Amino acid sequence: MDKKPKVWKMMLISWLFVYPVINLMFFLIFPLIKELPQLLKTFIFTAILVPVMGMAIPALHKKFWYWITK
Repeated sequence: MDKKPKVWKMMLISWLFVYPVINLMFFLIFPLIKELPQLLKTFIFTAILVPVMGMAIPALHKKFWYWITK
């Protein structure tokens, strides 16, 4: 019998990945693009973050699936 995943646990794992990645991006990328318009900075950040999240978060959910469904 498959156990139903706990949404709050999936969100926690996602946040624990996204928070440090965003901080790292601010540290590494923001100095290079700080003079650009805000909309372009946001576009660049999301163009990097969304594909990284799309690859990493499902893998993290799979890795922690036992805990997520416990």
